[in-house]
Order: sequence, then C-alpha cells, then structure tokens
Amino acid sequence: MIRLVFMLRKQSQLSSEAFNDYWLHKHGPLVASVANDINAVRYVQVHTEHDPANEAMAAARGGMEPVYDGVAELWFESREALVEAFNTDAGKKAAALLVEDEAKFIDLAASPLWLAHDYPQVNPTPENLVARPRSSLIKLYFPLRSREALGDAAAQHYWYSNHGPIIRRQAAGSGIMRYIQVHRFEDELEAQMRKARGTQVPAYMGHAELWFDRGVLGSAIPERRIANERAIADESKFIDFARSSMWLAKEHVIVDHL
Repeated sequence: MIRLVFMLRKQSQLSSEAFNDYWLHKHGPLVASVANDINAVRYVQVHTEHDPANEAMAAARGGMEPVYDGVAELWFESREALVEAFNTDAGKKAAALLVEDEAKFIDLAASPLWLAHDYPQVNPTPENLVARPRSSLIKLYFPLRSREALGDAAAQHYWYSNHGPIIRRQAAGSGIMRYIQVHRFEDELEAQMRKARGTQVPAYMGHAELWFDRGVLGSAIPERRIANERAIADESKFIDFARSSMWLAKEHVIVDHL
C-alpha cells in the first residue's frame, strides 16, 4: 500500500470558504468518479481548521511555515497499480481531467506532492478513527523537513527508531488516540506528477498525523504539558521547525474501498 500526499494552497483570489466548497462539492465527486480509472482505493480530503492552537503550536517551536489550506490523500494497493493506471487510456484521461480541474482552485506551483509509506505507531483496533466534521475528534497534521546536517535518510531513521518510541510511551498521558508516521520515498512517478502541475515547492520528508479528542487540547493536566515539552525537545534533534508546519484539521472520506 502506498499513499499519495498532496498538500494544497488555495489560489489567492479565493476565500477559504470558497476553496473548501469547490474542493469538497465539485472536485471531490470528480475524483470519486474516476477512482477506478486511476486505481485509487481510498481518497480523503483533510480540511484545515483555522484554530488558535495552530499558532500556539508553531510558537512553541520557535516559528514555523504558514499552514496549508488542506491535504488531498489517495491510497493505492501498490506502486504497480499506480503505474498501470498511468499506462491505460482511461487512466491517462482521468489524470489529465483531474489536473485541469485542480488548476481552477489550487495554487499548483505552491502545492507539493509526494508518494509515501505509512508506519503506524499508536493504532486502535479496528483502525477506524476519522476526524469527521461533526465528531469531537481532531487531527493534527505535521509535515516535516529534516535538519540540514542530517539529511532525509538519517532524519527518517531517527524519527522512526527514536522519536516514535518516545511518543508511543507517552501517548496515554498526551491524549493521543492514533499516531502514524508517513515517510516519503524517492520515486520517478513523483517527478512526473510534479511536472504535470508545475510544482515548485520541494517535497517534505514526510508527515506525522495524530488524532485526539478536541477536549484534551486545552487541558492543563501536568502529564500532557510534560509530554509536549519532551516531544518538542526530541523533535528539535531532527526536524527543521522553520521549514516545517503544523495544524489541526478535519477529514472528509470521499472514497474508501479498503
């Protein structure tokens, strides 16, 4: 299973409301209509919540990049399934149709995308947590860039081998219900998709995603404060905060054949 991560910045003339409306009600159904043609088995829209907590989390890390307006995520059974779609007439037609529609509301040059593998760290059973708009759950989205001295490979190794266990150990005290590391991998397919969209912003080395109940975010429980301080201290060992970002979001599941 691989995931296509597509971080979106809206076109400047659009309000957040207009962007989200078009994305959800016009573009979402379009993606759903061609999901079989591109061999996508799941498609989720992650809509950014413009919450004061976003600024607080960035300030705690010394300042970060502006939040994105959302993230489009598509899952495929394998790389081979994605390649197969690109090599069929229906798949090529669908891909071109999607890029044409994306250009109506997305600033494509400023919206990086990449392919990635999921590495679950804290996972409920069954794996059905979704931060739906009307639920009390909230999703934390954290795209990461590595410290220059480390490079992506070493930073990804530290993230998985050292940082992951720290977060797992303190998950209960932090109120974390689910935590996944999503690691980018190098692939020529990424270059093809970037070229089709004129993408200029470099890809991140991956992103972390965590699910909470919204009620814990404003909690003053000492265990949560200590856990957050410990997490930030360890993040600073491998993450370049100034070139990374973090925000809260809600999820809209458009296609799910998993």
